[in-house]
Amino acid sequence: MNTAYKFRMYPTKQQEAQLDLTLETCRYLYNLALADRKSAYEVEGISRSYEDQAAMLTVERKNGNFNGVYAHCLQDVLRRLDKSFKAFFRRVKAGEKPGYPRFKGQGWYKSFTYPDSETGYKIEGSKLTLSKIGSIRIFKHREVEGKIKTCSVKKDKLGHWYAILVTEIGDVPQIEPKTVVGVDVGLKNLVALSTGETIQYPRYYIKTEKQLAAAQRSKDRKKKGSKNRAKAKIKEAKISQRVTNLRDEFLHQVSRKLVDSADLIVFEDLNIQGMLKNHHLAKHIQDHAWGKLIQFTQSKAEKAGKIVELVDARYTSQKCSQCGTIVPKTLAIRVHRCPNCGLEMDRDINASVNISTLGLRGRAYRDTVIADR
Repeated sequence: MNTAYKFRMYPTKQQEAQLDLTLETCRYLYNLALADRKSAYEVEGISRSYEDQAAMLTVERKNGNFNGVYAHCLQDVLRRLDKSFKAFFRRVKAGEKPGYPRFKGQGWYKSFTYPDSETGYKIEGSKLTLSKIGSIRIFKHREVEGKIKTCSVKKDKLGHWYAILVTEIGDVPQIEPKTVVGVDVGLKNLVALSTGETIQYPRYYIKTEKQLAAAQRSKDRKKKGSKNRAKAKIKEAKISQRVTNLRDEFLHQVSRKLVDSADLIVFEDLNIQGMLKNHHLAKHIQDHAWGKLIQFTQSKAEKAGKIVELVDARYTSQKCSQCGTIVPKTLAIRVHRCPNCGLEMDRDINASVNISTLGLRGRAYRDTVIADR
């Protein structure tokens, strides 16, 4: 099982200049390798592989190019491009929108990775030593568990630098579920639980929307490339970053509460990308970040040995959780009233009970199949 630790870095001015140089060199290599692949296919009809371009990089380094950057970081850039092309070909075969890899302009290449710790990087106390850059002070707010596999260095929109350490720890054995909670995500309430509890989302983006729009207009009025535009861009980024930080903190709190409350947590398997095509609701769906909530919950559950299930979302809001009768209702109808059994309850709570039932039924079916084998 892999886990990630994100620590703020505090480089000196000289180290920051070297970090910027490394980032820009990696961006340049990415664009150069992408142009090489594109030209090789269009002119010669051949497909470059990672091995081909890695050999070309070795020759370039022997000729004195790219020597200011750690070699394994450069190799990781080529792996990143190779991964993009493999994803492109996979989407082509699947009949999806291909999305050919793009050239990276300034500000669109934000990280580089040290894939090994033998000579590339070392962490000792509150210092992170990076090859070709030096020893940088970090804010190590918690201890790192497990064996460190990679170290990625990232620069955000505000110009802050972060070290992201990915570690490998032993898998936690799953416990036998004794308690279950169904979770219905929505816009009125972020989540409605099968226990009858609801949690509302503070709508951080909606509250700052006007402030963010004003900052964007102010930036657009400034001349491109000017210092005033750069200042306005930072002001806009600060507002966006604050919304993201507040949202993530809230979702972490909710996901922790869900994992602590039950051994089996059941969500709907939603097609969020398809739902975003509804332009009347897309802004609110993105603000509520259901996908991130599920991701956070899955991560915490895995570390606790608990289970997160995703079930079919069809009819969970329409079906009566007590007798199973389908009761059609529009989004405007917020109360479930069953004409068959007389059950009356909040529609979201009713849906969460159905979700919980589907999760238990699915696990019981799988256990039966395994037992029959």
